[in-house]
Amino acid sequence: MSSPTVDIDALATLTETSGVPGYEDRIRDLVVDRFADSVDRVRTDAMGNVVGTLEGDTDYSVAVAAHMDEIGFMVRHVAGSEDGFGFVELDALGGWDARVLKAQRVTIHTDDGDVPGVIGSPPPHTQDDDEREKTPDVEDVAVDIGLPYEEATDRISPGDLVTMEQTTERVGETVTGKALDDRVCLFAMLEAADRLTEPDATIHFCATVQEEVGLRGAQALGVDVDPDLAIALDVTVANDVPGFDDGAHVTDLGAGTAIKLKDSSVITNPKVNRRLQSVADAAEIAYQLEILPAGGTDTGGFQNSAGAKPVGAISIPTRYLHTPTETAHVDDIAATIDLLEAFLESEDGEHEYTL
Repeated sequence: MSSPTVDIDALATLTETSGVPGYEDRIRDLVVDRFADSVDRVRTDAMGNVVGTLEGDTDYSVAVAAHMDEIGFMVRHVAGSEDGFGFVELDALGGWDARVLKAQRVTIHTDDGDVPGVIGSPPPHTQDDDEREKTPDVEDVAVDIGLPYEEATDRISPGDLVTMEQTTERVGETVTGKALDDRVCLFAMLEAADRLTEPDATIHFCATVQEEVGLRGAQALGVDVDPDLAIALDVTVANDVPGFDDGAHVTDLGAGTAIKLKDSSVITNPKVNRRLQSVADAAEIAYQLEILPAGGTDTGGFQNSAGAKPVGAISIPTRYLHTPTETAHVDDIAATIDLLEAFLESEDGEHEYTL
């Protein structure tokens, strides 16, 4: 199977659009629009999940899941004094290492429009040794919006949402930006949905919500969709950078899509894993095996809520996860689309996954 050219512009539209857990509406609108020409019916639910269904020739159904939400923040307080500037204090939505937040730009999403801001960092020569060595927390972060306190409190309220301000760029053989977790996999799912036409199995393409705060959307869809088989798509760790031994890489950029064996939320079905590998071998799709020591994905959400159903997972190796410069290899993205398409095309309900 020949790999398609990755549409960086379409990917950038997904990654640069905001959508934190519980407030994925801007991404949801994009997904619904993309599904209009590729599936037979689309529905949303009270949590905000989107399910695009492509009817097959059998009653056997497969759920494919990729989450829409990105890690971000919620405004918890606007600090300042009446004759000074206002500064916004944050509450985290998802897992942040606050060390990466220094000197970053953010966007505060208010009812009256977006407000830009910066997370400043005091000059190092104005800090003592203890201040320079301190490990910060998100609660220590203050967003400078450059507005007087009175105007800041008029425009910004507790509960407003905050996302990183970052563009998505091609860098050599890679693409980098914010929210590749998990918009790059959402992109792969949408591309595969565009390419499938007449599958034997009914395919439910699930764009899920609130993965970053506990796999919540997938858990709900495991009950509501109730598939015979579930395949989740997510990014995975690629520590193939200086400072890590080979055994700690988890995956390597450019070595192919990753077939997940385990993470801390799931041990995937061995028969599903073997069939994914068989499909990849037959189609000459590059792949690697993923053993992730920590972290969870929607795979676990479906397995925990859909009963004793087989689950598998395909991952896109990504460097610098949960930072504004997440980075993936374009060939791995293309291989993920190819493998998902080939697997779904060959899924007819006749494969036995019972252990």
